[in-house]
Amino acid sequence: MASFKKPEWHQNERNSNDFTTSVVSGVHSEPYVPKVNKGRFQKKERQGPNIEELEKELLQGNRSALARSITLIESNAEHHFRPAQELLQNLLSYSGNSIRIGITGVPGAGKSTFIEAFGTYLCDDLGLNVAVLAVDPSSSLSGGSILGDKTRMEQLSRNPKAFIRPSPSSGKLGGVHRKTRETMVLCEAAGFDVILVETVGVGQSEVIVRDMVDFFMLLVLTGAGDELQGMKKGIMELTDTVIVNKADGANKRAALKTKAEYDKILHFLQPATKGWVSRAYTCSSVNNEGIDHIWNVIEEFSDVTKKSGVFEHRRREQTKEWIYSMIIDQLQFSFFGQPEIKELLPKVENDVIAGNRTVTSAVEQLFSIYSKQ
Repeated sequence: MASFKKPEWHQNERNSNDFTTSVVSGVHSEPYVPKVNKGRFQKKERQGPNIEELEKELLQGNRSALARSITLIESNAEHHFRPAQELLQNLLSYSGNSIRIGITGVPGAGKSTFIEAFGTYLCDDLGLNVAVLAVDPSSSLSGGSILGDKTRMEQLSRNPKAFIRPSPSSGKLGGVHRKTRETMVLCEAAGFDVILVETVGVGQSEVIVRDMVDFFMLLVLTGAGDELQGMKKGIMELTDTVIVNKADGANKRAALKTKAEYDKILHFLQPATKGWVSRAYTCSSVNNEGIDHIWNVIEEFSDVTKKSGVFEHRRREQTKEWIYSMIIDQLQFSFFGQPEIKELLPKVENDVIAGNRTVTSAVEQLFSIYSKQ
């Protein structure tokens, strides 16, 4: 048996002999010196997404590519901004061919149940591709969001012709994520015929939904005082149709009565869309009653507004509104991201809170510094 010779370690010497081989043989002809990286640690260069490959897969209807693309445009990371804009620019010519439908309603009106029944009908019975952009409210404390719409639409989420994308509202006015418009462009380029935008709750701030969809519907309940709430909040003046949901069983008679009341209200209001008369309808998402008729109403709306030119005019106005909203977002990001503003803002806040100066003078000082940069 070969005698084992303990190797001599020399830290200042380098040798390329294989230590493992020498151990197996039992003899160390050369001392083993581990390689030491004496250079400084270098941060790995960040590689951006392959835009050409992403665009190609998305145009082929690849759902994974669509999901990655949406994640890219929703990202607030600085190195994602230009690739995201490049992708959107390349896909603009493939967009605009869908019908965009906004759906809002009071909590408990059954928006998710309705969307699942409606979306399933469009996919299975009509063979259409449906994208659902469900916006969840973000916490004002943590900024987090449950994003539970996909679990509530279990049947639709498994449909191969449907795509559901929950997104946090991120505190955006009206509960609509600030990148929802870009997401719609991506979905249209991926070949979706119908885009449903489910918004958070109902209220005065929900007018922002009107600025990004073609057809806007309001879901209501029976016997909950929604008639007066709708009038007070002005949401009725924005809707193209009112849907009285859960019109089934013992609630069906009450639903028909509520429908008649809403028809009376809509009759005295100025239509939300020129040349279109807004009406109320009933449906049962559980029994799939009235779902097909609602789609017929949307198709009629599309035909009427396209012939009159209102459809295209609204799209142009929405694009203009998109420009201004993006300008505001960019200014806000630029303002609060400036180092001088970051440094001065806490001091200015304390001065105002302590009553040492007015809010107006504090804001003027901040903008004076910002404008000099």
